[in-house]
Amino acid sequence: MDRHLPTVGSRPPAPEAEPVDLAPDELEAEIRRLKRERNAVILAHYYQEDELQDLADHVGDSLQLSQAAARTQADVIAFCGVHFMAETAKILNPGKIVIVPDLEAGCSLADGCPAPVFARWLEGYPGHTVVSYINCSAQVKALSDVICTSSNAVKIVKALGDQKIVFAPDRHLGAFVAKQAGRPDLVCWQGTCIVHETFSERRLIELMAQHPDAEVIAHPECHEGILRHAAHVASTSGLIEYARTSPKQAFIVATEAGILHKMRAAAPGKTLIPAPPDDESCSCNLCPFMKRNTLEKLYLALRDLRPQVDVPEPVRVRALRPIQRMLEMS
Repeated sequence: MDRHLPTVGSRPPAPEAEPVDLAPDELEAEIRRLKRERNAVILAHYYQEDELQDLADHVGDSLQLSQAAARTQADVIAFCGVHFMAETAKILNPGKIVIVPDLEAGCSLADGCPAPVFARWLEGYPGHTVVSYINCSAQVKALSDVICTSSNAVKIVKALGDQKIVFAPDRHLGAFVAKQAGRPDLVCWQGTCIVHETFSERRLIELMAQHPDAEVIAHPECHEGILRHAAHVASTSGLIEYARTSPKQAFIVATEAGILHKMRAAAPGKTLIPAPPDDESCSCNLCPFMKRNTLEKLYLALRDLRPQVDVPEPVRVRALRPIQRMLEMS
């Protein structure tokens, strides 16, 4: 595969959001009205604020939201997530308008793997199949052979047999996949998620001592110091399903705390304890990018149909193939 990327511009800065003088119930009613008028669908990730999840037509992990974006008949996709997720929706739906509440809702994994640097790095691994976690830019997707999510990464790497593989951009997910797929030769880009990187093994052990009946469940973006204590490691949707079906009544949940909203609904009556970050003084188990999206910003995005997310056609065409390959393999 040609690893040279067409030249593209950078993401434009987001304009200042104007104040919205509406009460919360009026705001929600206006969002529903605009959604009908625009023939829009609202997609929201599990890490979004509770009120955004409650308004969304589809709430899910990256794979589920990619599948929902591929199926939608709406004219407008309002994506309450981060920028790479909206890009994926646009790659799958070039004829639709894709809007986001906040254009600055980025991702440390995507930002930590710039496409030009990644392309040069790949030159050191000729003959390797490039498997990229969906948490990357459209340009990095265009350099990849197949995209994966945390829910299907192990399955996809196993399906590639004995091919030499480069995995990007999350080194913790890469290490988990290498172990689960029996691929110690997996070459990993050294990126991390700023949220999952902050979980403290020391504080987790203290929390486990305080709650001896609670099971630790964790997202595979966590580092090995957390995963070694987990009874179950899975994507966000996998963690919710495990909490729902497990006979256990208490869980320490090691992923972004926004997941607890849907987890409580799926597993009513069970005790759900967010895993602690290393710094007790901060809310580091909350993604600052995901939390940039608000009801007010969603309302303005639907009203004005901006900010829009666009992907240059040469990049979109090249990025589409590895995403389609993921959807086929899933």
